[in-house]
Amino acid sequence: MDAIFDLIFTISDFLWGGQWNGTRIIPVSGPITYMLLGTGLYFMVRLGFRPLRRLFPAFGELWAGRKSTGEGEITPWQALSTALSGQVGTGNLAGVATALTLGGPGAIFWMWVTAIFGMAAAYAESSLAVRYREKHPDGHYHGGPMYYIRNGLGKGWGWLAILFCAGTVLSAIATGGMIQANSVTQSAVEAGASMGVTIPTWAVGLVLSALVFIVIIGGIKSIGSIAGKIIPFMALAYVGAAVFVLVTHLDHIPGAFGTIFSHAFGIEQAVGGAAGYGVLAAIRAGVARGLFSNEAGQGSAPIAHAAAQTKNPVKQGEIAMLGVFIDTMVICTMTALVILVVEGSFPSGDGATVAYAWQSTSLEASAVTTAAYAEGMFAGAWVILAAQALFAFTTIIGWSYYAEQCITYLAGDWIAKPFRFAWVGVAFVGTLILNVEGLWRFGDIANSAMLIPNVIALILLSGAVISMTKRFDKTGELPPNFNGDDWGTTGPADPAEDAPAKD
Repeated sequence: MDAIFDLIFTISDFLWGGQWNGTRIIPVSGPITYMLLGTGLYFMVRLGFRPLRRLFPAFGELWAGRKSTGEGEITPWQALSTALSGQVGTGNLAGVATALTLGGPGAIFWMWVTAIFGMAAAYAESSLAVRYREKHPDGHYHGGPMYYIRNGLGKGWGWLAILFCAGTVLSAIATGGMIQANSVTQSAVEAGASMGVTIPTWAVGLVLSALVFIVIIGGIKSIGSIAGKIIPFMALAYVGAAVFVLVTHLDHIPGAFGTIFSHAFGIEQAVGGAAGYGVLAAIRAGVARGLFSNEAGQGSAPIAHAAAQTKNPVKQGEIAMLGVFIDTMVICTMTALVILVVEGSFPSGDGATVAYAWQSTSLEASAVTTAAYAEGMFAGAWVILAAQALFAFTTIIGWSYYAEQCITYLAGDWIAKPFRFAWVGVAFVGTLILNVEGLWRFGDIANSAMLIPNVIALILLSGAVISMTKRFDKTGELPPNFNGDDWGTTGPADPAEDAPAKD
């Protein structure tokens, strides 16, 4: 088992850090970092910085999207809520803490950079998902990277769609199921211990699995309905708790931002002669945890947006980019600031103590966030337990749909219901995992297995994204749906629009 985890760490170090067995193979960072940031930057420039220009109008579109405007499974509001159910998870609590532990405060800056560029990637992938989705004989809509690969690039690219689906199932099991279940179990056990109560991990697993089953057995309409109600509430409640802590520590906030920026560029580390190492660690941890949190460019969120009741892939793409903004720029930032401003006496091994939870060697993942909140406000540990439970629960049900869509793509629609039963088992097993760090690193690899095929498809179909966007902005016309529905076009689509990009 140790050999397996050693291999997982080695592969993760190469993908995200560019190192193999401690030897640097790729300058500065790993290949995934270049692919992720490069793709986001490319679309940001080619779209004329649309995610920044259309940020506030997109919120208006989201509000209007509470009601359906076309064929589909769920409303645009519910589609974003479902996507957010996968995005807003333990990455916002344990992931941020892990980024701080591994990369220092500077990692938060690189999480922001990942999110800003990621908004452009989210727009591209979700607009394509709506454009190339399929309506199956049973009346259900199916979409996502596997469908815009096959329907946009052609059947000759079917192998890439299969690779994406395989990566998604792997990522769903690791990051969407087991890590979420494991994190909520940690919080439950720690909260119980604080009250002198011993809570068995298997008991947490049984309760969590039962709740997951109740929701996912009804499919996307059940998931979308529950997500549409829970996600807005839990996001506002969590931000409210964070704001309370920050208000009581106002004098520490300027210093927290200063620490983030100084560590991001190695200014503070330069004093100790470790600037280069500090910056590399910050970039790697920030980008890796940023992707784990907001999933931009990974290809998961567009599966949910493909189910939206809309005729407009451009507007749905703009709604999709809000998920990245809300997840990272709002919720992750709140978590990071609380951890950075709350000062106390935190255990750090051998009887020593440190001033901040993220500096402790005795705390890891969600325990860092829990300790900071427990010190920062009354019943803070229980606040994090509640947030962790809701975040993990909604992520597990959201990722069940992503994995189900990929399984049905590979095996047929018949396997959907049997898979839902199997998914409950995934959630339960996750509560029993002991090697948390190994699970996080495996999650990095699983995310990469999704991201690589999706990024290739996005670049090849970038011409379709740009053409579709410019066409709508200039004339108000929409490209024809892959299924042949009339979306308001006045003539045949430009054949070049569907050709792989050459620029």
